[in-house]
Amino acid sequence: MFTGIISGLGRIVTAEAIGATAAHGKRLSIQAPPGYLDDVQLGDSIALNGACMTVTSMDPATARFTIDISAESLDKTAGLDAAGPVNLEKAMRPQDRLGGHLVSGHVDGIGQVSHFAPIGESWELRIVAPAELARFLAYKGSVTVNGVSLTVNRVTDLAEGSEFTINLIPHTLEHTTLGSLRAGSRVNLEIDLIARYVERMLTAGVKPAA
Repeated sequence: MFTGIISGLGRIVTAEAIGATAAHGKRLSIQAPPGYLDDVQLGDSIALNGACMTVTSMDPATARFTIDISAESLDKTAGLDAAGPVNLEKAMRPQDRLGGHLVSGHVDGIGQVSHFAPIGESWELRIVAPAELARFLAYKGSVTVNGVSLTVNRVTDLAEGSEFTINLIPHTLEHTTLGSLRAGSRVNLEIDLIARYVERMLTAGVKPAA
């Protein structure tokens, strides 16, 4: 379990194929900030751009670790198939503050940035979410974008899905990879965990219309 509060900026250094076909995944080598792995053990969970991954090897002296990502996970996420920057968050501990919201580290869908521009002292970010996620997005609700816990400021339903708007303060841009987004960028989305359970409670046992 995570909170959506990024604890470090990392970089995928290499993304090597584990097998010879597309049915195989990749082994990622990630460079973390100095000292980031001091309290990490093999088998611990670290979220990369919002996707929960397992540490398979590490070298605390160089702050570098590896994870194995399956072909299925590569197909369902964005930004984890090649070298580049990533948001890092270690799994939360029982005594940690819940600074963002409850985040599972399971990507629900891939969104596409439709607009990203300065507005006053902040930046306005608009993202089009897939149609199947539209019902989970609400004004002042929570959403996770590339692992970052954010508040939805506006929702507009479209034929192809739902466009939601977020205001990003300079601190968020400085301490996450969101500042590098552009119109057309693909991002990992995780809907609010509570919304997921509410939807299940409301629809469980309800037969679809004939």
